[in-house]
Amino acid sequence: MPDLLFQKDDLVDASSPESIRFPSAMPEVWRPYFLSLNGSVTVTDSVMLNGVTATAVIASLCALEDGKCVASVSNMGRRLHVRNHEVRALRSQVTILQRLLKENKKKVVEFKEENKRLKKLVDSYANDLVTRSIEQSKTTAELQKQYEKLLVEVKELASCPIP
Repeated sequence: MPDLLFQKDDLVDASSPESIRFPSAMPEVWRPYFLSLNGSVTVTDSVMLNGVTATAVIASLCALEDGKCVASVSNMGRRLHVRNHEVRALRSQVTILQRLLKENKKKVVEFKEENKRLKKLVDSYANDLVTRSIEQSKTTAELQKQYEKLLVEVKELASCPIP
């Protein structure tokens, strides 16, 4: 049997889009006999986002004598209400995670800049060390030559007789 929407009098077949009829002007109160805790269900009420409205609409569509239907509608309303809370909690978590992501992206940019600065500093130190090492090598070579000269002079002086 095809799914039925709206009131029993309307008998709209949901499997056939052509059979769905819309009134030419939507009244503020959608159906006066659809009552929720907030009063009559209006055209601005959302069945998808509000479990109370969904429960009121479904309860009005079911025959009041049908206890199973009423229990099913009540159960569906509770599930919609719980799902609504889950959706709100997930939206809140998404908002928090988006904020954290934004903050972390900012930190990553800061760290990259810090890394560039440190790399320049390390490169500067490395270049300075290379320069100093070359200078030390030259100094060491000069000192080695001077040492060898002095050693030769000391040997010459040692081989000369003392008067």
